[in-house]
Amino acid sequence: MKRFAQLFFALDETTKTNEKKKLIHEYFQSVPPKDAAWAVYFLTGRKIRQIVPRARMVEWTMELAGISGWMFSECYDAVGDLAEVFSLLLPPSTGAIQEGLADWVENRLLPLRTESPENQKKHLVEAWMNSSEQERFVINKMITGGLRLGVSHQIVVKALAETSGLEEAAVAHRLMGEWEPTDSFFSALIHEDTGDTVASKPYPFFLSYPLESPPEKLGETHEWFAEWKWDGIRAQVIRREDQTFIWSRGEELITERFPEVTEAADCLPDGTVLDGEILAWKDAEVLPFQDLQKRITRKTVSKKLLDEAPVIFMGFDMLEFNGQDLRGEPLSERRRQLLQLLTPGALDESPSCRAQLNTVLKVSHLAGGVDWNDLAQLRTNSRLLKVEGLMLKRADSKYGVGRRKGDWWKWKIDPYSVDAVLIAAQKGSGKRASLYTDYTFGVWRDNQLVSVAKAYSGLTDAEIKQVDAFIRKNTLEKFGPVRTVKPELVFEIAFEGIQASPRHKSGVAVRFPRILRWRTDKEIADADSIERLTALLS
Repeated sequence: MKRFAQLFFALDETTKTNEKKKLIHEYFQSVPPKDAAWAVYFLTGRKIRQIVPRARMVEWTMELAGISGWMFSECYDAVGDLAEVFSLLLPPSTGAIQEGLADWVENRLLPLRTESPENQKKHLVEAWMNSSEQERFVINKMITGGLRLGVSHQIVVKALAETSGLEEAAVAHRLMGEWEPTDSFFSALIHEDTGDTVASKPYPFFLSYPLESPPEKLGETHEWFAEWKWDGIRAQVIRREDQTFIWSRGEELITERFPEVTEAADCLPDGTVLDGEILAWKDAEVLPFQDLQKRITRKTVSKKLLDEAPVIFMGFDMLEFNGQDLRGEPLSERRRQLLQLLTPGALDESPSCRAQLNTVLKVSHLAGGVDWNDLAQLRTNSRLLKVEGLMLKRADSKYGVGRRKGDWWKWKIDPYSVDAVLIAAQKGSGKRASLYTDYTFGVWRDNQLVSVAKAYSGLTDAEIKQVDAFIRKNTLEKFGPVRTVKPELVFEIAFEGIQASPRHKSGVAVRFPRILRWRTDKEIADADSIERLTALLS
């Protein structure tokens, strides 16, 4: 446990990618496989389900620190991170944890979940008082679900590849899907034998970058495929060993949520893996993402919901066929095989399968266009087709791992934007826990400002400090961690889409809001009205 806590703080103290990779690699080399397995679990962003209710931890911390509720609230308001507040308020510890990471998590932490409140208090207080300052902080992070080690998935993969001597792609594949942090898992993870594909296991997703320069700089258009960028759930459909599995890009198994896709995929040949987007689709056109969201959160889908928001799988890549990994083939060949597979009548299927394949499993069409000017015009009309723009993919590109520049670019349409007024804020988390960085913005309706968006990204560090100082000096009211502020600052807010929403006071909900710029040149009277936003609904 001591070694893992040291790793946590060492990673927090550097922003250099190579240094983070080195630290993780050295950790894997210095600990037993069972500790390394749990470290991979936490490093890749997995979290332990709640062990002890936070309210109890607050109560026990106040008791040990000898402070009242209002004082704890003031401390939390100043610090902004619950685990850190616990660590700062608790009395000095008198020891250090002797067990390794795995033994401590499995034998002391996880069993707390089923203990009575009295025993939870006894064992947790004992852990607090017999751990170092660093260990105590990490313990609190684990229990509160806030353990973030500040490394990307790709850095962890690189460190593991260096530790094992394997290709990064092999390591990334083994980390996909569901697995348990055991010593046997870690040993298999770094084993030189790479012939270990499990029936349900997806491939690591290949991700694109936003286009950074004019598309003409990419070369000739005939070297590229231009596809529509659909607004759905990125997913892999897997058919192996007479079973079907659907995995989201977030490595969540979502098979049961989309029974129509599963039923259609049951008709695919064994050893087939398709990459694409799940879309809400009705009457030959895509439905708003808001309709698809109704399906995302339901593990059991009612007949009514199936009728209201039917879905399709819009395939754009084939990663495996007849059990053969196709990722090393050029995209042009993978797409040729995909079209051949999903062309109506191509398979020797039953009439029911033929109907399902034709209506549920589709191939994303190429946008066409003879040159970049044609494609630019098509892109400007994207909203009419209810898509987000274009995907540009090099025709000879292999299917890579993770986000790599060069072969796949997303050329999205410009976002919607609105000038809105800052009306409330609360503190951020992690390194921004002491600053007001989570903002609520409003627009005018009947001479009053109504909330339309929350955003926390888009400002520079210097601007964040300026806004933070303004909020502290111009707070009107406090509602828990939220402060309403004097309406004075105007910002341009960008967003990708807008929907009518009876759940919101403004009557609208915007998608992916973020701050484009601070409009220091505008007064609050110049901010937009709710009528301008509702006009975008049509």
